[in-house]
Amino acid sequence: MSFVDVRDIWQAYGDRSIIERVNLSAAEGEFISIVGASGCGKSTFLRLLLAQERPTRGTISIDGGAPAVEPNLERGVVFQRYSVFPHLTVRQNIVAGTGFSTRFGMLFGAAKRQAQNAADEMLARIGLNHVADHYPASLSGGMQQRLAIGQAMAAKPRVLLLDEPFGALDPGTRLQMHDFLMELRAETNMTVFMVTHDLEEGFKLGDRVLVFDKPRWDPHDPGAYGATITYDFDARGGGIPFQDILKRQPSLAAG
Repeated sequence: MSFVDVRDIWQAYGDRSIIERVNLSAAEGEFISIVGASGCGKSTFLRLLLAQERPTRGTISIDGGAPAVEPNLERGVVFQRYSVFPHLTVRQNIVAGTGFSTRFGMLFGAAKRQAQNAADEMLARIGLNHVADHYPASLSGGMQQRLAIGQAMAAKPRVLLLDEPFGALDPGTRLQMHDFLMELRAETNMTVFMVTHDLEEGFKLGDRVLVFDKPRWDPHDPGAYGATITYDFDARGGGIPFQDILKRQPSLAAG
């Protein structure tokens, strides 16, 4: 059964078409990687899923609900550049994630104490309890990204959106973050959409890998046509040689 339902999505800015004719059904708990060359609409599609933007045409619904007109608690997002609050401590950043679910974004009394206890549990879970009272600027890149994911998870989203979340990390930290993300996903059954330029990463983490590209191209008017999903690979079966994928989609080599 479809949990995230994308129907005939188009997005244009003025006379520049970004994506067109995008259709997708995703099951609850599914992990979908999104790859493609730079500028082919991957991040635009993520912003549409977040409801940060509204499509020129088409609809996106979660669990059969009405299309969202702005970001809400069903959707959590983590960007490449450590989207945390620099003026709050590590613990306060996690508590803030819980506060997103309240009417005014603030917690008082018993609710605040409960959120602080839950924040300490989350920090232990993500290995940051020893820096709970530090500020994000004092943390390494990997630690800041763990904090960003922990903050997003504190709000208990049903859909987690990741825009190049590991692109700025060193290889060792990146592998640690892969394991951390997959553990959280298994525990929560959240549905994940992740944009990545790393084809191997996309196949390693994803149940499916979507390729965005422009099937139509006008050299005299590059903005005339938008990108769409040109391939939808089942990554769970494995055994798809990367060289074969690159033969089918040469633009990925530059993505």
